[in-house]
Formats: sequence, C-alpha cells, structure tokens
Amino acid sequence: MGIVGQATATFIGTAACGWMTVLPAAAQAPYPSAPIRLIVPNPPGGLPDVLARIVSDKLRERLGQPIVIENRPGANAGIGAAAVTASKPDGYTFLVSDSAVINVSPLLNNELPFNPKELMPVTLIGRAPLYLGAHSAFTASTLKDVIEQAKANPGKINYGSIGVGSFHHLTMEAIQAEFGVKLNHIPYKGSGESVTALRAGQIQLVFASYAGILPAVKSQQARLIVSNGLQRSKQAPDIPAIAETIPGFDLTVSQSLYARTGTPVALAERIAVAMAQVTSDPEIVERFSVLGVEAASAGPAELERILKGEGERVLKVVKAADLKPN
Repeated sequence: MGIVGQATATFIGTAACGWMTVLPAAAQAPYPSAPIRLIVPNPPGGLPDVLARIVSDKLRERLGQPIVIENRPGANAGIGAAAVTASKPDGYTFLVSDSAVINVSPLLNNELPFNPKELMPVTLIGRAPLYLGAHSAFTASTLKDVIEQAKANPGKINYGSIGVGSFHHLTMEAIQAEFGVKLNHIPYKGSGESVTALRAGQIQLVFASYAGILPAVKSQQARLIVSNGLQRSKQAPDIPAIAETIPGFDLTVSQSLYARTGTPVALAERIAVAMAQVTSDPEIVERFSVLGVEAASAGPAELERILKGEGERVLKVVKAADLKPN
C-alpha cells in the first residue's frame, strides 16, 4: 500500500445522504437568528478564503442570515483556529480550513495557540488534489524522472511548499521516504510565493493547487507531473495520480467547516445540511471545478471518520520522514 495507503474510504459525493434527510427536532427551532461568522485562518486569496466567499451567498439564502467572513491568518492557521475555540459553542462561529489544522499541526508543533480537541468537525466542503509542478527548464516530465534526478543529485534539487507541515510539504516528504531520495525543501508563506519562485527558476519543483499552478503552466513556465489524489482529477485527466505509482497514495486536501466543541449536534447538522445543499448546486460545483476542487459533502459523524482515516495516513508520513515537532 505504500507509506500513504488508503486507510479508510475518504470521500462522500455531493448527492444527498442519509444524515441530510432527518434532523433532530431541536434543529427545527428558530436557528439561526443572527449573522454566521466564517473564520478563515489564511490570507485573502488562499483556497479556503476563495471557497468561503463562493459559498457565502447561497449559504445566506439557505439560512436566512448574513454570512460574515473574517480572515485571521498566522501561526499556520493557529490564530484563526484559536478564535473559533475561544468563541461560544452556539452555532454562530465556524472555521473554514483544510484538515492540517487538526491532523498535522498537533504532530509538528509543541506549542499551539489552540487545543485541536476543541474543534468539532461539521461538514466537508470539497476535496482538492495538489499538483507537482516542474519548472520548464527542469527536464523531468514524469515522477520516475524526478526520482532518477533526485538520486543522481541528492539534496541539490529545490522544491517549494506553503510551509512546514502543509500537505504540500508532506506529499513530497512521503515521496522522498518511499523512494529513499533527498530534495531540498524551501518553505514559503503561501502558494503565491512558492509558485512565483518556481516561475523565476529559484526552485525546480513545487506542490500547489490546480488554480495556483495553472497560470505558470499556461505561460509555459511550468509543467504538471502528478497529482496527490487517489485517482486522476476531472480537471486534469491527462495528469497521472501518484497512486498509479504508489498504490493507495492519497493526500488530497480536504476543505471543511469546524465549530467549537460543545456546539449542539442539531445546530451543526443544520449547517451541514445547508452547506450540502449549497455544494450540490450546479453553479457551485462548476465554480469549484474551475479551481480544481471537487465539491463534496459529509455530515459531522461521517466527516469525523474521514478525518480519522486521513490522520492515520498523515501520521505514517510524519514517522516515515522522521519529522520532529518544533
């Protein structure tokens, strides 16, 4: 199965699921009756921020209340997460983030500004594979080529990520551990910086989102090598998945909504149902698709199971790559 074998089923499509059909009676109470805050722990323009803004209008229509988006970047999503865990568990404050906030940060950070156990999974929004992009002057065009060049030039090939512990970083660490090669990691503050460095030839490789790397590909400054999803994506069907070389490999980034632990389950399910209706809307599906994101949905219990399986795969990577907390 390789280092990142698929531990559990990790995806639920946008079709209506059983958890959407029946809600506890408490969920029928007048909720919400005030604006809903979506806290994004990333700067404006990052994928969680863009997704939050895409769904906000239709979510407002479903819930009948304003949706307020607040960007709280910093500390590897820690500042935004801390704002949510410090809020009242009343169903009015949510975190929009990828799952690194609960599956990676606790493994690689000795001092977090929040307690991951105080974040409650609410609903899956979408899944986004990352793509390995190579600078046009770098001759590798397949994953096999990358590995061969890495073996021939240990520690001399530079690759970028959006930071230590990001899925961008962990994906490359998993590849290095699987094949016993060494590349030089250069962390950046965001995908904008890392892709800019690739386009300038300062690094040879980078893992980035589809939307992030596509402009460099279109300008012929980069080419796509592989994606880190379990299978090829609809956005780039000609680009192989790493799983075609390493069976079961899956480090697709899950974008989800979290609330403070203690939020009534009925309220969390109310939000989950509304969000599932939004992410199954054809207009939203298309807008997500342009970004390389597959719209998805899963209620609180199912999302918790999904995140558990992902956490098991992440832990394997951290151990195999001998990554230490700092």
